[in-house]
Amino acid sequence: MSDIATILTECQAMLSGHFLLSSGKHSSQYFQCARLLQYPDKAAQVIAGVAERIKADQAAGKFAADAVIGPAMGGIVVSYELGRQLGLPAFFTERNEDGIMTLRRGFEVTPGERIIIAEDVVTTGKSTLETAEQIQAMGGVIVASICVVDRRPADAADPFPWPLYAALRQPAVLWDASGCELCKEGRTPAVKPGSRKVF
Repeated sequence: MSDIATILTECQAMLSGHFLLSSGKHSSQYFQCARLLQYPDKAAQVIAGVAERIKADQAAGKFAADAVIGPAMGGIVVSYELGRQLGLPAFFTERNEDGIMTLRRGFEVTPGERIIIAEDVVTTGKSTLETAEQIQAMGGVIVASICVVDRRPADAADPFPWPLYAALRQPAVLWDASGCELCKEGRTPAVKPGSRKVF
């Protein structure tokens, strides 16, 4: 087991069971990164590897960044910790009353501003892509995104046209609700531990 997986296990952030994900899909594994992020020292350790890779790529001239933005809820602490380690301002998007990811609280993106999007977990990339859409509508440029856990299935296409840096790559086994193997086995009903509504 990797050092990152060990830390997540110690924090009880890596869960096994029968879960309903925000995408509507079912899975036997769930990452509750809030349990990691409650320990600032452990969160800093996990995100440090990502920050170092970004610093190396910036030094190599691959891209530059001006700020870090994380989609609420999961990306808030991740974005602030990454911003701290990179020496960049960090803020977040959140859903408005219509469920649309947007900048509020006076946060702004200026045209041409280069942004890293920071998430806790990427499964389908939905929150990251929604955040990117809003940033780009304001003239911002997405240069990279990061996550604590990249749990896209092993055969999944890359959802982003920019580089994704993950502290841990842990492909998930996912099922559509109608074809869930755990449901067929008569397991307990799928639980939804996340914060986002299923659409």
